[in-house]
Amino acid sequence: MGAGQQESSIGEVSQDHKELDAGALFVLKSKGSWLHCGYHLTTSIVAPALLSLPYAFTFLGWPIGLVCLVIGALVTFYSYNLISLVLEHNAQKGHRHLRFRDMAHDILGPRWGRYYVGPVQFMVCYGAVVGCTLLGGQCLKAIYLLTMPEGTMKLYEFVMFFGCLMLLLAQVPSFHSLRHINLVSLVLCLCYSASATAGSIYVGYSSKGPKKDYSVSGDTEDRIFGMFNAIAIIATTYGNGIIPEIQATLAPPVKGKMFKGLSVCYTMVSITFFSVAISGYWAFGNQCDGMILSNFVMDGRRLMPEWFILMTNLFTILQLSAVGVVYCQPTNEVLERAFSDPQSGEFSLRNVIPRVISRSISVIVAITIAAMLPFFGDINSLIGAFGFMPLDFVLPVVFFNLTFKPSKRSAIFWLNMTIAVVFSALGVVAAVAAVRQIVLDAKTYRLFANV
Repeated sequence: MGAGQQESSIGEVSQDHKELDAGALFVLKSKGSWLHCGYHLTTSIVAPALLSLPYAFTFLGWPIGLVCLVIGALVTFYSYNLISLVLEHNAQKGHRHLRFRDMAHDILGPRWGRYYVGPVQFMVCYGAVVGCTLLGGQCLKAIYLLTMPEGTMKLYEFVMFFGCLMLLLAQVPSFHSLRHINLVSLVLCLCYSASATAGSIYVGYSSKGPKKDYSVSGDTEDRIFGMFNAIAIIATTYGNGIIPEIQATLAPPVKGKMFKGLSVCYTMVSITFFSVAISGYWAFGNQCDGMILSNFVMDGRRLMPEWFILMTNLFTILQLSAVGVVYCQPTNEVLERAFSDPQSGEFSLRNVIPRVISRSISVIVAITIAAMLPFFGDINSLIGAFGFMPLDFVLPVVFFNLTFKPSKRSAIFWLNMTIAVVFSALGVVAAVAAVRQIVLDAKTYRLFANV
């Protein structure tokens, strides 16, 4: 290691151990490698939400759908690398940011970190935990109805069953401790994506599936709002919202490691997103359901063998638990900061008891919301529009321009400004579309509904 790298490493280490609060010290401990970082990134991005991509295509059609999918991949890979470069730059200056709100505090000002970025990130991540819990319950119910078609158990019961698994995994002490779980998660996302792709191709070539129709249905208003809803679905599928917290798990020096981790992640993105989106839309056309797995059972008739549907749902359920726990980490960090003592040992009774109690309460609240509001997907669309768009598309390019101050005549400055403006506008329009969908669906909303 050269002298410059040694100085950088010393600066980062000294920063990491100087007056760290309990949240940074225990939850965001910096011990990981770039490969571990790749596992965390893959779990946070390549999640079961990708199974809704064929549904997004039903509002866009082939050309626009493919273009949006490619643009989403290119822009997020670019913006995530920009935010990583900003983090590396500050780390080399001896001021390593471990949290998104810390970056906003120093770059945009204290109020931005405290009153905008912090609350928005918390809302997005906690919304993801609730969404994963609800989807896990729906997958469990799908398995139950396959094996017992006349069963009488309700959705909220399955949400509680899945929540028990979440409650157990939420006690994993730190983000870094999830590295082995997230390696398994990476394998699982490949498994259910391969299953969804193989199933779609099988149905597409058989006579069992629906007649292929790729036209975009609805009147002009429905088509316009449907298009923006679809763009929001694609954008939030690529969403992350916790890049600084993931980079915080890297052992110093961090230079270059995040790019390798993102390369691992986007290799998985390329394999899974495009195969599922293209095969699912090709097989079912504008008949695609919100989750492509639902299309494998049409009007009570199985288009695939029962064991295949059960296996695919099981892969999905297991990965959902890992995704949910990853998005618990920002909440865990806040709770650890509030209730733990950095001067006591991580596993001392002084810290273990409040950790278990606070995390359990946090997950129980998420389980209750998921069970009580089975229409939470509509609300999550609104949260995604207000949250993932600014956190993942807008703020990274703004942070880069404010930190490195590229010339206003340079291409990178105007590229970044274009991304910021376009995706800010898309976020606003997507939020309007999400509110419209909530209004349209409101008449069907019922607490603890068995959907």
